[in-house]
Amino acid sequence: MPEVSRFYGIIIKMFFKPKEHEPAHIHALYEEYMGVFDINTFEMTEGDLPNRAQKMVKEWLSEHKDELQEMWNTQRIIKLPPLKD
Repeated sequence: MPEVSRFYGIIIKMFFKPKEHEPAHIHALYEEYMGVFDINTFEMTEGDLPNRAQKMVKEWLSEHKDELQEMWNTQRIIKLPPLKD
């Protein structure tokens, strides 16, 4: 799964499959925890990521929603900047 960004120990990845892999989402990994986040709603749909990490991922998602949706649509991964301080 290609890495899209990394910040505060959180690794953001995106993986593409055919349409049955919808809705558009990212995977966030932090230590032994994982969360799957919907790109459009920013909600964690699967996983056990701690609340503090969830808040950081949601903030990052809000900063990069358009780029992430473009990546999902084109299936071309680019590296995105980390969460801003």
